Amino acid sequence: MLNFIKDFQSTVIGTTDEKGLAFSSYAPFIYENHKFYIFISDVAKHASNLKRTQKASLFFIEDEAKAEQIFARKRISLQISSSLISKEEKEFSEVMENFKTKFSEGMMNMLLGMSDFNLYALSTDSGEATFGFGEAYAIGGKNMEELVARQGGSGHK
Repeated sequence: MLNFIKDFQSTVIGTTDEKGLAFSSYAPFIYENHKFYIFISDVAKHASNLKRTQKASLFFIEDEAKAEQIFARKRISLQISSSLISKEEKEFSEVMENFKTKFSEGMMNMLLGMSDFNLYALSTDSGEATFGFGEAYAIGGKNMEELVARQGGSGHK
């Protein structure tokens, strides 16, 4: 899994609103300590959805221009649990330093100056990966980072 997501800078995030309606957006992320971290504004609908349910999905998909077959784009979908990281926690400052390194220190300093931005830690509960026809895996292992052969099912018909 980690090999596939290593070049991504952002992820599609799926949440549900107070009416149970699906909402998709995206967020830049970093991955460390077996967690995804996103730094998003309270103004964003996915932030209010995360605060209400703490459940979401993350989706990583191969660029269409690089796909060998549009019907078989490589992809990973993860079901996650989120937690808000307080700005007073040591974890907050450590993670934000890594955001500055991965992205831009100037951009991150600007966003840090806005009081409506918050840091979320996203832990993988389950997931699946598809790397082509007949190449589907579950996400598992000790840190939910390994591709595991799927059990059951009969495949394409």
